Amino acid sequence: MTVPTPPRIPVVDALNADQASAWNGEEGADWAAMADRYDAASARYDAHLIAGARIAPDDRVLDVGCGAGISTRAAALVAVTGHVTGIDLSVPLLAEARRRSEAAGLTNTSFVQADAQIHPFEPEGYDVVISRFGAMFFGDPVAAFTNLARAVRPGGRLALLAWQALARNEWLLLIRRTLAAGRSLPEPLSGAAGPFGLSDPDDVRRILTAAGFEAVDLTEVQEPVRLGADGEDAFGFVSRLGVIRGLLGGLDEDARQAALAALREGLAAHATPDGVLLGASGWLITGRR
Repeated sequence: MTVPTPPRIPVVDALNADQASAWNGEEGADWAAMADRYDAASARYDAHLIAGARIAPDDRVLDVGCGAGISTRAAALVAVTGHVTGIDLSVPLLAEARRRSEAAGLTNTSFVQADAQIHPFEPEGYDVVISRFGAMFFGDPVAAFTNLARAVRPGGRLALLAWQALARNEWLLLIRRTLAAGRSLPEPLSGAAGPFGLSDPDDVRRILTAAGFEAVDLTEVQEPVRLGADGEDAFGFVSRLGVIRGLLGGLDEDARQAALAALREGLAAHATPDGVLLGASGWLITGRR
C-alpha cells in the first residue's frame, strides 16, 4: 500500500510554525474541502476589498494568505493585462486555488507556497498588496508588513479585510456562547495571531506605520455572514469548523451533545429567506507605501 506523502511545510519564521502545521494539516484540508462554503460565508465583503484596492488593469498584485484563491481570481479579473500572485502556507488550499484559477481560464495568476513574513519577494515587484481575511495570522506583524512593504513600489497600495473584535461579531459570539456549556472561556487576545490579529485600530496604525506604510485608514464594513441555506444546512457546515472541535474539547458526551443541540437551535433562529444570516463587522484597512 502506498503511504500518502504529507504536505510539504515551507520554510517559515519560527513564530509562524504552528500556523504552517495547522494549514498543512487537518485545518487546511477542511478549508480546501469546504472552500465554497467558506467563500460564501463572507462573500458580501469581497466587493469592498476590490474597491478599496483600486486595482488598475496593468497592476501587479500580491494576494497574501490567498487560501483557495477567491480574492486572487477577483483581482485577476480587474488586472487583465497585469498579474496576480497568491501566496499562502497551505499546500491543500494552494492546490485548490490553482485548480479553480485554471478552471476559470485565467492566465494572469500564479501561486507560491511560502511564509509572507520572510519570503524574499522581488523588491518593489508589486503595485498592490491585498488580503481577504488572511493577514491576521502573522506571529510578528511588524516584521511581516515590513517585508511586504519592501515588495511594493513607492506609492503602491495596501488593502486588507480583517475582522473587528469578538464583541462586534454576532456569528462568533453565538458559537462561543452555545458551546461554552456553562464554562468561562478565555477572551481571545486582540493583536494575537488569529481572527482578531488586526482588530484594534490603534494597533493596526502602529504596525503599518512602523512597517513603512502611510495614509493608513480603517473603514468599518458591516455585512452579515451567511452560514447556510437553512438551519440544518448551517449546522452541518458550522459543526465541522476547527473552532468547534476546540470548544468541544474537555466536555463529556452528554454536555457535548447538549452544546451541539443548542448550537443547532441558535442557528435555526437566524434563518431568513436569504439563508442563515448573522451579524458581522470587519475592517477594510488601506494604506500607501
